[in-house]
Amino acid sequence: MEGQSGRKQGSTSPCAACKLLRRRCAQDCVFAPYFPADQPQKFASVHKVFGASNVNKMLQELPEHQRSDAVSSMVYEANARVRDPVYGCVGAISSLQQQIDALQTQLAIAKAEVVHMRMGQFPTTTTIASTTACSPDQKMAPDNPHHHHYHRSHQTATTKSFFSMDMAADQANMGESLWSC
Repeated sequence: MEGQSGRKQGSTSPCAACKLLRRRCAQDCVFAPYFPADQPQKFASVHKVFGASNVNKMLQELPEHQRSDAVSSMVYEANARVRDPVYGCVGAISSLQQQIDALQTQLAIAKAEVVHMRMGQFPTTTTIASTTACSPDQKMAPDNPHHHHYHRSHQTATTKSFFSMDMAADQANMGESLWSC
C-alpha cells in the first residue's frame, strides 16, 4: 500500500532528496512527493543550482496544489543552468528568439519574391507607369538617343520602387505573430 508520498508505508526507502542528503526520510518529508527515489538526477540538479534548504523553504511557503508546478519549474531551470551555467533559461530563450527573427526574415523575403513574381505576370503596370513619366516629345521621337536610355532606366527604377514598397510593407508586418496567417 502506497502513501501520499509515493512510498510504501513502513518502508524505509528514502526519497531522492533524502538519499542524496544522506538523511532519514520522514513520513512527512516535503521532498518525497516530488523527488521519488527512482529519479535521483531530478533532485541532484535542483540541489546543485538552488540548494536543499532553499528548495525546502520554497516548497514550505507554497500551498500544496502549487508545489508540483514549482518543482517542475525548478527542475527545468536547474537543468538549463547545468547545461548553460551563465545564461540558463535566458540562453535558451535568446536562441529561440534568434531563430524566430531568422524565420521572420526568410518569410518576408519569400513574400517579397511572391510579389515580385506576381509583378512579372502583370508587366503592363510597370510599362504604363514608366511611359506616363516620359515627356510627350520623348514618346513621339523614337530615334531620340536619350529616349531609350531614359525609358529603360526609369522602367527599372519603377520596378525597383514597387519591389521596395512591398519589402517595406512586409517588414512592417514582421512584428506580427506567425500564427496570424
